[in-house]
Amino acid sequence: MTDGLHVEIEGRVMILTLDRPKANAIDSGLSQALGNAFTRYRDDPSLCCAIVTAAGEKFFSAGWDLKAAAENKDAAEDYGPGGFAGITELFDLDKPVIAAVNGMAVGGGFEIVLCCDVIVADEHAQFFLPEVKVGVVPDGGGMFRLPRRVPESLALEMLLTGRRLSSDEALRLSLVNRVTAKGGALAKAKEIAAEILQASPKAIRAVKQAHRLTRDLSVEQAYRALRSGGVPAYDRLRASKDYWEGAAAFSEKREPKWEDD
Repeated sequence: MTDGLHVEIEGRVMILTLDRPKANAIDSGLSQALGNAFTRYRDDPSLCCAIVTAAGEKFFSAGWDLKAAAENKDAAEDYGPGGFAGITELFDLDKPVIAAVNGMAVGGGFEIVLCCDVIVADEHAQFFLPEVKVGVVPDGGGMFRLPRRVPESLALEMLLTGRRLSSDEALRLSLVNRVTAKGGALAKAKEIAAEILQASPKAIRAVKQAHRLTRDLSVEQAYRALRSGGVPAYDRLRASKDYWEGAAAFSEKREPKWEDD
């Protein structure tokens, strides 16, 4: 463990576990450790999926460690690579990340979750952004990402009042993908990761990069970008053996043999 972070590799999956009792709050050291881990994940072709979870049952993460920040203002915002928590500004991470939320995701903890592609939550999990009540704002991406994930009116209410969202509410709003019994989020996240691993790593990267680069475009503009080299991962997929391997495997009644990313 380094600076409150456990990093485990299970096959082609990296599992990151926040572990800073009592609330898994994130200080500069943990933020930098997360940045190093996410950068390693991004750059390692043998890794195809990452899961972010936390130790304990009450908190996924209480967000930025305000006490540590107040005691050491000079280093308080030395987040390291990838911005706050190592992922909020790691914009070129074109590999899937799953959040296994096993408790309250507060402030910066919720902002980590909002960066993830798939979100699994224990039934007792809660999500909220209370920053305005302590004189700051959710500038770890909460102000930008939350209105893209839930209705704007609800996002603004949560941002302005700190309203809490239960896991059931989050499921109804499609903010989270699955809700599990208490203690089941990590196991379900691993199941989803196993499904992802069945696919071509190059195809997975192409899907995520295409989404990232075209999400704010019209469908027509997105097609133009795709056909004109605007999504490099798509072009790499088409030029690879993987592009025809799936069809060949189906025809030959065998499992596909994908290339490393």
